[in-house]
Amino acid sequence: MRHSLAVFLLLSLVACSTDPNKEENNASAEELYTQAKASMEDRSYEKAIQQFETLQSRYPYGRHAQQSQMEIAYAYYKHSEPAPALAAVDRFIKQYPNSPNLDYMFYLKGLINFNENINSLLGTFFKQDPAERDPTALRESFDSFKELVARFPDSKYTPDARLRMQYLLNTLASSDIHVASYYLRRGAYVAAVNRAKSVLTDFPQTPQTRDALQIMVQAYDAMGMKDLSKDAQRVLNLNAAKDGIKPVEREMPSKAPWWQFWS
Repeated sequence: MRHSLAVFLLLSLVACSTDPNKEENNASAEELYTQAKASMEDRSYEKAIQQFETLQSRYPYGRHAQQSQMEIAYAYYKHSEPAPALAAVDRFIKQYPNSPNLDYMFYLKGLINFNENINSLLGTFFKQDPAERDPTALRESFDSFKELVARFPDSKYTPDARLRMQYLLNTLASSDIHVASYYLRRGAYVAAVNRAKSVLTDFPQTPQTRDALQIMVQAYDAMGMKDLSKDAQRVLNLNAAKDGIKPVEREMPSKAPWWQFWS
């Protein structure tokens, strides 16, 4: 019995001495941060997230706490986990409202929604138009970029944010055109007119305004509202003339692939 107990104690000591977590459990903040950064460089994002979270839990007021929160958000983003990535970004913005890196976090927030909903593999390979998807995330992406541009006009991330904002405006306008076209085809003319008007109101500087006016022309004409139809056609012709485009009567609004708006 004594011999068995001695063997058990010896094995326990050996197990403790070879515990793979022992070194990490005793690591300093600097060591944990170095390990986590190494995992990021190796693209071991899941491991990096665990290490940065360990660093935060042990040293919540240390000098690496703020940077760790940023790294966690970015690691989730690179690991294709948008929900926890956005949650990490929102925590950072709430905890560090005066951080010198706040512009980057707004940019990252916009980028997460932008890439998740526009540059997905399915959308690329199957030519799926993002305008046909739920536009909520696109609007959230636009709002994040808009806040970045408004609050940090001199940020190095602002020029790219402006380009993405214009693309998002075109895509959101195209989304409304897609819906208005659907209403027009189904004979829901009032709904078609209202959605087309929203394009004119919300996205007046986008190419989709011509499609919106064309939908209004057809919808008013179908409802027997000849005067309103003529008014919409007149505005359409004036805009076309101003842009140097010859007015063309179309049965349905054109629907260009989403990538044609990235210019």
